[in-house]
Amino acid sequence: MKPSLWSLLTCASLLLAHVRATYPPHHHQGAGDPQLIAAQSYAQTRNNGRPPIRTLNPAKTDSQCRSRPLDLVFIIDSSRSVRPGEFEKVKIFLADMVDTLDVGSEGTRVAVVNYASTVKIEFLLKDHFNKPDMKKAISRIEPLAAGTMTGLAIKTAVNDAFTEESGARPRTRKISKVAIIVTDGRPQDQVEEVSAAARASGIEIYAVGVDRADMRSLQQMASIPLEDHVFYVETYGVIEKLTSKFRETLCGLDPCAMGHDCEHICVNSNASYYCKCRNGYILNADKKTCSLKQVKVEVVEDPCKCEARLAFQKQTQATIQQLTAKHILCVVSIRTGFFNLGVGTPRGVAWNSNGVA
Repeated sequence: MKPSLWSLLTCASLLLAHVRATYPPHHHQGAGDPQLIAAQSYAQTRNNGRPPIRTLNPAKTDSQCRSRPLDLVFIIDSSRSVRPGEFEKVKIFLADMVDTLDVGSEGTRVAVVNYASTVKIEFLLKDHFNKPDMKKAISRIEPLAAGTMTGLAIKTAVNDAFTEESGARPRTRKISKVAIIVTDGRPQDQVEEVSAAARASGIEIYAVGVDRADMRSLQQMASIPLEDHVFYVETYGVIEKLTSKFRETLCGLDPCAMGHDCEHICVNSNASYYCKCRNGYILNADKKTCSLKQVKVEVVEDPCKCEARLAFQKQTQATIQQLTAKHILCVVSIRTGFFNLGVGTPRGVAWNSNGVA
């Protein structure tokens, strides 16, 4: 093997080991697990390199792509650095996002957390289950116009917006929990630890930076891999272009449309699928193929026929008994020589056993 090829393979092995160490398998642990929070923070630190330049194509769509059910919370910065006209752009972005989602009590539920120096929950996950009402609520949001307490906003979202009391589905439902943070500045409080705790609780975080946003803070907040969770736009005027990108990111592919091995019917089940059979068939043990349902045929006799058959049997038996009795009488008469032939035989004439009168 040539030295250059050997060097290339060695580098590839080292890179693979680095990736495995950086992205360990995800386990469902408690939100307050210090080891998991520390691991999340460490992973973020190792991935705080500058994200690659993203190419946004608003026209790009996927015909097989449809919004999967989410518990989605927008966390929006309305500090004094966000001008009124720019804040209106943020609200348009939120409304456009709502249009792309399958909003409903069994679909995607949406909440909005507004923050500056203070935090205000504009509406909860349980408040609006249709798009018109949700968009009206978004249109009524007013900027708070002071400070940038991003860490406090994230903590409030975790403690007050992502709870079952506020409309989040139970963990047993396995509904994805997603937070999208939009900010144009540097946080005035700590975000790394509170973000790690949020991610450890199972919340996927996307960070959108605008204009003067601090890139390092965005990276500390977002989930990994960072290239899929950190977005940056130069001005609020182009933030609407992120709508299509988020649609691609948040939507779920229909596994039945992507291909399956069900013999009869494929049923989409959120991120997975299961197989069903057509009427008259049952699902085999492999949960994929189908077999004809075995029909047990039970013959029910007509009671009338049964009675007629029984009467016929009794009559036949009686007839046989009569014939048998006559046969015995006949034989006895012949053997004794006194068998009377009946009509046409002179009275007093008898036949002996040799047939002589």
